[in-house]
Amino acid sequence: MSWFERVRRVAARTWPFARWPLFIGIGFALGFVVPYTLVLDHRLTSRVTEIDFTQPTRVYARPQLLQAGVPMNRATLELELQMAGYNPVATAARVPGTWSDDGDRFIIASRGYMDPVGGELPRRVRVTLGAGRIQSVFDLTADKPLHRTHLDPARIATLYGAGQEERIVVSLSELPPLLVEGIQAVEDRDFKNNHGIDLTSIARAALADLRAGHVVQGGSTITQQLVRNLFLDRNQTLVRKFNEALLSVLLDAHFSKGQILGAYCNEVFLGQQGGQAVHGFAAASWYYFGRPVQTLRPQEIALLVGMVRGPSYYDPRRYPQRALARRNVALDAFHATGLLSDAQWKAARAAPLDVTPQPQLVVDRFPAFMDVVRGQLQQDFSDQQLRDGGLKVYTTLDPAAQTDAEQALDETLHGLGGRGNDLEGAVVVVDPVNGDVLAMVGGRKSDRHGFNRAYDARRPVGSSLKPFYYLMALADPAHWNVASLLDDSPISLKLPNGKLWTPQNDDHQSHGQVPMVEALAQSYNLASVHLGLQLGVDRVAAFLRSFGLKDVQANPSLLLGAVDVSPYQLAQLYEFLADDGHALPLMTLRGVLDAKGRVIKRYAVQPGKGQYQKAVELVRWMMQQVTQYGTAAALARSPLAGLHVAGKTGTSDHQRDSWFSGFTGDRLAIAWMGRDDNRQTRLWGATGALQVWMKLFEKLPTAPLPASPGDGIQYAWIDPATGQGTLPQCDGAQQYPFIDGYAPQVQDHCYLQRLENFFGGGNGGQQPSAGTHP
Repeated sequence: MSWFERVRRVAARTWPFARWPLFIGIGFALGFVVPYTLVLDHRLTSRVTEIDFTQPTRVYARPQLLQAGVPMNRATLELELQMAGYNPVATAARVPGTWSDDGDRFIIASRGYMDPVGGELPRRVRVTLGAGRIQSVFDLTADKPLHRTHLDPARIATLYGAGQEERIVVSLSELPPLLVEGIQAVEDRDFKNNHGIDLTSIARAALADLRAGHVVQGGSTITQQLVRNLFLDRNQTLVRKFNEALLSVLLDAHFSKGQILGAYCNEVFLGQQGGQAVHGFAAASWYYFGRPVQTLRPQEIALLVGMVRGPSYYDPRRYPQRALARRNVALDAFHATGLLSDAQWKAARAAPLDVTPQPQLVVDRFPAFMDVVRGQLQQDFSDQQLRDGGLKVYTTLDPAAQTDAEQALDETLHGLGGRGNDLEGAVVVVDPVNGDVLAMVGGRKSDRHGFNRAYDARRPVGSSLKPFYYLMALADPAHWNVASLLDDSPISLKLPNGKLWTPQNDDHQSHGQVPMVEALAQSYNLASVHLGLQLGVDRVAAFLRSFGLKDVQANPSLLLGAVDVSPYQLAQLYEFLADDGHALPLMTLRGVLDAKGRVIKRYAVQPGKGQYQKAVELVRWMMQQVTQYGTAAALARSPLAGLHVAGKTGTSDHQRDSWFSGFTGDRLAIAWMGRDDNRQTRLWGATGALQVWMKLFEKLPTAPLPASPGDGIQYAWIDPATGQGTLPQCDGAQQYPFIDGYAPQVQDHCYLQRLENFFGGGNGGQQPSAGTHP
């Protein structure tokens, strides 16, 4: 009997018993396996397609300008570098993202960046400091002096979606070739030839599992790992393994090897910080090394590749010895597959881990500032775009100024001892030239979300409003000037509600007739009220409303600051004075890039023609007298005297609020202190908020304000007692600025005094001091 005949007879005998299992198997395949495969296939294709849209929005500060003449000191430059994630090194910095120093000479290896107005290429620069400024910038890469460059901006916040995944999506061509080949050498050497699964590896793993009696070894290909990350949990069950194998084969059938590897390199899990999971090699490069993946050295690439096996177990910050051993295993694989030469392999093995001490992953560094940024972004972008669109948002924040402002408020509150326990505060710092908000502190717990007192708290501003109706007067030079005498006598007014309003000076004295500059410098309330009534309270209210203030009531008490304003709003008002009469809106945003680096939004304003510019110069000069001999004279007695600050103190009724508003040549800052329950603080503007302002500017690099007004202003000698022109030889003569053509004519020639001086009487022939108040 032939072999074929024997097989036929066996089949005939077994067919009645085998047919039903066979039919059931075919039915199961047609009724379940095929539909199930189709469902998995649909899930797979849709999920892999969507992977490009799972990037968070990252928010950045403004780039630090490095240019000769820019105000800068050593502490601030170090702080800027630290906030931008640069690492100090002992030798001359060469690796991007590092810096070194020798006294006031810094060598910085910048990383380069792209933002809405351009960006910078990576380069090594030498920055030399001196006399509170940058003295020179030299391009070590090109070996020539550099006019200007910028540090790449610090990342200050991240807007995550529901998945809380930190990821930077890059194409395979943007990754270092060593990384692309190295991950295959370590994780799946047959990746280019297998079809999603490797039967040899699976058999080897199955044998190990059988010997151990439980699952102990994996035989996963890169494709299987990607499937596991995208679709499956970590349970080691037969059902999950079946799904993994089936999905891997489907994935390999649908997509090219390059697409699979690219998706894997963007999806692989490589670390965790709090609720944020780090996915992909590009994000991990920033997280562990603080610089782009394109700049990684072989030993750093090997560390990331080695950590794929277990990011928590091989965490280089927690378990450096484990991480080092695993990195060397990866380096050995690189060497064995010819990716590294003998010399490269030995050098890489001898190198330290060199991870940054702190993770370069920022969720929300500055909550108060970010509250405003989020509100403005939501006017232009949907929540979905902000969570998952991979946007890059560039703001105006100056990290060093922000840190200095937080410390200034904290030090002032602690310096008050027990009195400071229940006090709160807020600070806003602005670049008056362009209206950029550089810093915003919303309260004493500046690192926590909560009530933003800088932006949302409306409080009475006291005398802080006085410069604005003094400005109204000086805008009419035919009738008013800085020497005009104001009446500082008592006054009582009946208000519309029938109550009698009787304002007083802080010293509870009246001072008769005083020059306008004296009234502002000493913040005389009675003189200011008389001036405001002469101008017209309705006009004063209308002028304040023109700056965007709401709920400004035309009551006489308005003249003493009875209007609720936030520190942010007050900064908007004072920006007008600090920028020569240009009313620029305050800005917190510079622009937005999409996930592919294209500009989709720019935020900028074009300054218009200034208003009341000569009058503004005179108000600024009067505000400089406030800090010279007036209510903020502490500035003149401090190391900040050379800044020639223009400022104004403010105290609300019953000392509930303490304010100081002041500006230099390139910085404006508003400081407020008070209590949330609106109780008395027992602080004046000079004893509370001014102290915050001074502590801030003790650290903040800034340019001085010119001590004298500019073109279009002339000086004349004045007798302060009469407001009339006089001669410099006359007793008490002071030199005041006036708009050209409006200086008072000399009325007092003091003939008798000059005759007495000639014959040795009077002041003994000595000419009186002139020019400024004592």
